[in-house]
Amino acid sequence: MAVKTITGDQAVAYGAMLARAEVVPGFPITPQTIIIEQISEFINDGLMDADFIPAESEHSVMSVAIGASAGGVRTFTATSSQGLALMYEMLFAAAPIRLPVVMAVANRSLGAASGIWTEHNDSVPVRESGWLQVYVESNQEALDMTIQAFRIAEDRRVMLPIMVCLDGFILSHVVEGVDIPEQAVVDRFLPKFSPVNVLDPRDPVMMNPVTPPEFATEMRYQQDRAVEAARVAIAEADEEFAALTGRRYGGLFESYRMDDAEYALAGLGTWAGIAREAVDQLRSEGKKAGLIKLRYMRPFPGQELRQATLNLKSLGTFDRSAAFNGYGPLFTEVRNALYGSGIMVTDHIAGIGGRDITVETVRDMYDIVERSARGEQVRDCTWHTLRGEMQ
Repeated sequence: MAVKTITGDQAVAYGAMLARAEVVPGFPITPQTIIIEQISEFINDGLMDADFIPAESEHSVMSVAIGASAGGVRTFTATSSQGLALMYEMLFAAAPIRLPVVMAVANRSLGAASGIWTEHNDSVPVRESGWLQVYVESNQEALDMTIQAFRIAEDRRVMLPIMVCLDGFILSHVVEGVDIPEQAVVDRFLPKFSPVNVLDPRDPVMMNPVTPPEFATEMRYQQDRAVEAARVAIAEADEEFAALTGRRYGGLFESYRMDDAEYALAGLGTWAGIAREAVDQLRSEGKKAGLIKLRYMRPFPGQELRQATLNLKSLGTFDRSAAFNGYGPLFTEVRNALYGSGIMVTDHIAGIGGRDITVETVRDMYDIVERSARGEQVRDCTWHTLRGEMQ
């Protein structure tokens, strides 16, 4: 292995190169652009044997990706924010056709009053599109999960597209030391793509036809079962990758100091690193705090989460986006998973539009969760770091 000091975007590009992606359509959008630029450099320099296809919009990017994957080649792309929104129609085409496209999403605020900084309100709302979704914490995890994503997506039990989501700027533009696996190691982990159905004029097939009511329910059911099957594929990929590289990520989620925890927080993305430091501080003060770093929104680890929280008195969720139903989207997923468990669940919204999240901010979250564990009455949902008297 070689260690390089690179950005999260560059780490994703290295992952796509090592995975031997064959077609890469792209369109620039901050903070994703570096991924596509780096891949185009790899191709130009002869380091990557792939076709780079500039498209006129993100809608076209996903259209090209669908066509390439349907043609039987390993396909990768990347986007962010408004670009992901422009792809919306085609996202819902890739999943029912069961095309294992891998796409990196550099999370960024979306909307008319948006900024260019990280927020999960671009990728989280499309979790119902049929795509798998994994959220990473570090540049190393961004590289490793890009490679693993192809293995999971192309598993015959799954055959679904997957998004690798990384916090914009916090990862995409910040450099860290990253271990770059040897190509031979990746080749042992990731076999050559073997598509199930291919568009081939010598053997015509019909793909993506209008589906009448007689077949639509069964199609959706098969998609649902494929998402469920991904649980096993994810666990297997994590274990085999660990055997080859020494790096294990826990599969659907990673637990930290949960063995004897009385209360904990669960959340996605780079927030987990700050929360880990807060837990260590609380533990040094004799408090039994824990952390669950959720990694996948789809498949959502509902049953696994119930098992991991059996001994908790209270659980808080961290949301980096709002669902405008009084809570954040991750909270609604977690509360649904823990329904009937008796565990008090509170929501904690912070980091909106890229606002800094500090250890003190996370400790404020833990304080509320601890009070809830003691039976005190607390807010169901707290927006942290609000300026002015807004609570």
